[in-house]
Amino acid sequence: MPNILKYILLFSFSFQLQAQETLTLESAIKIALENNYEIKIATNNLKIDETNNNLANAGLLPSINATLTNNNSQLNTSQTQADGSVRTLNNAKNFNLNYGIGLDWTIFDGLRMFVKKEQLEVLEQQGKTELQASILSKISDVYLTYYDLVQQQQVMASIDSAIVISNQRLTTARNRFTIGKASKLEVLNAQVDLNTDKSLLLKQKEIYKTTKIKLNELLARELQTDFKVIQDILIEENLNYEELKEMALQQNPQLQTQILSKKLVDLNLKNVKGNRYPTVRLTSGYNFSRSEASLGFITQSSGQGFVYGVSASIPVFNGFLQNKNEKVAKYEVENATFLLDQQKVTLESQIASLFASYETNLELVKVEEQNTEIAKQNLDITLAKFRIGTITTIEFRTAQQNFIEASVRYSNAQYQTKLSEINLKELAGTLSLN
Repeated sequence: MPNILKYILLFSFSFQLQAQETLTLESAIKIALENNYEIKIATNNLKIDETNNNLANAGLLPSINATLTNNNSQLNTSQTQADGSVRTLNNAKNFNLNYGIGLDWTIFDGLRMFVKKEQLEVLEQQGKTELQASILSKISDVYLTYYDLVQQQQVMASIDSAIVISNQRLTTARNRFTIGKASKLEVLNAQVDLNTDKSLLLKQKEIYKTTKIKLNELLARELQTDFKVIQDILIEENLNYEELKEMALQQNPQLQTQILSKKLVDLNLKNVKGNRYPTVRLTSGYNFSRSEASLGFITQSSGQGFVYGVSASIPVFNGFLQNKNEKVAKYEVENATFLLDQQKVTLESQIASLFASYETNLELVKVEEQNTEIAKQNLDITLAKFRIGTITTIEFRTAQQNFIEASVRYSNAQYQTKLSEINLKELAGTLSLN
């Protein structure tokens, strides 16, 4: 009898799951990376940023346009000459045609075009960081939901084993009642306790099923896809606080996004200051023109050839808006600095709190593991005594409930420790994707 509980977990619950697909954590992550909608959206946003990061959007390249103008008129025309004579012509036709190709190039604008190119590069970097943050967030959700299922599976196995024992207790009570060694009350109590265990298992199965639906939703696949997960929660017990904090300051996605936001407002200040400098534009092109008139000194003319020129403008006075705009840009830089410092403090606080929980939960896992083993030994002894009738049903039920509760607490302690580990790695940007 001492080994019965050792094998109940291995066979009774596993037998119910053997026909289901085993979904490994690596497979779940792979499916999420391929299917998750938020990751797809973040990926497309990055592609947009990459596409926008070019010389043309920064204003570094010239614009070339082809033009065509064709004007026609048919008028009743009257002209008075210098000698006083008058010339008239009805339905006088006039024709004017211009076409050509022209170049317009801003060759200097106070270096704002170079600032714009830097801004586009920072936006692309920000897109990469936001994609990384989205991936880490979704992968963290997959981790947490997956291990939640592992924990629930362990809890169901514990309840399932309790039901096996409750069935044995009911059988024993009936046998004892048949031979007159127990009352009907003992049989009824055993039946009530068995039904209580079955009810508890049904409720736990409902939670398990809804959590599986949640994981399928994260994986963006058919919500009713059936599967099972692994049996054990593997905990990394050697996380180092200083290493986690250093890694977080270097590669935490939210902090990196804030750093890039600070760069953008710094560049915006440069862009505003660039308005103080002149703007120089170069124009060039090749044009062809032709005109015809039915009445006048010149009835036909045409021309073709290159045209070119340079224009320059410099701001002299705009109602002191330049100074005001620069002042506003400086305040934005100051605010971005405050936000960056705040993000660093918040990040360090989160890591410190999570690491404290991680250390506490590691100790709880050890305590609850010992507790579960003790509760198991106590139940083995109690079950043996119950079989020979040297212990009351209340004492037996207490030992059984103690074992279930100890098993649940042990599973929960493992899950809470894993939760702290996953959250710490997410903050540090080191959460493995496979």
